[in-house]
Amino acid sequence: MGLFDQIVSAIDNPNQQANHGQLGGIVNVVQQLSQSSGSNPAVMQSVLSIVGNHVRSALQEKQAIAGPEQAQAIVTQFGGTQANPQAVQSLFTPGQQQQVTQETAQQTGLNAQTIQAMLPILVPIVLNLLGSGTNTQNPQNLNPVLGSFLDTNRSGGVDVGDVVNLASQFLGHR
Repeated sequence: MGLFDQIVSAIDNPNQQANHGQLGGIVNVVQQLSQSSGSNPAVMQSVLSIVGNHVRSALQEKQAIAGPEQAQAIVTQFGGTQANPQAVQSLFTPGQQQQVTQETAQQTGLNAQTIQAMLPILVPIVLNLLGSGTNTQNPQNLNPVLGSFLDTNRSGGVDVGDVVNLASQFLGHR
C-alpha cells in the first residue's frame, strides 16, 4: 500500500490521528509557501520531494541507531504546520542542512536563502504528514504511515511532493 493510501486509511480509522483538517492544514501551508516564495506548485512539489527524501534518510538513521520508537518520538514532538527550527536541528546537522539547501536549490532553481528559510516549515510539515498514522490511544504503537515511509527504498515508492499533490486533489483544493 502506498503512502497516500496509508494516509487515507488512517483518516478512515478513528484510532489514528489523521483527519481531513490535518491534511487540509498541510496542503494550505504548502500552497502559502508556494505563493510567498513566488514559485509555482510544481516547484514546491519538487522542494517537498527533495526535503522529504532527506527527512526519510535522517529518520532511517535515527531508527537504525535508537529503534523505531525514536523515529516516532521525533514525528510526535516536531510534526506540525508552524515553523520550528528545532525540528530541523533534531534531524540534520548544520552541514546536512546546507546539503539539503544546496541540493534543493540546484534541482528547483529556487534561491538557497529562500529554501533555508523554508526548512523550519517544510520539515514539520513532512513530520506532520507522517504523524497521521499515529495511534490515538497508544502513540507508541506501530504507525503504519511512518513505517511505510521508512521501509520504502529509494527506487521510487514514496514521494512526499506527490503525496501532498494527491492530498490536495483528494480535498478538492485544485
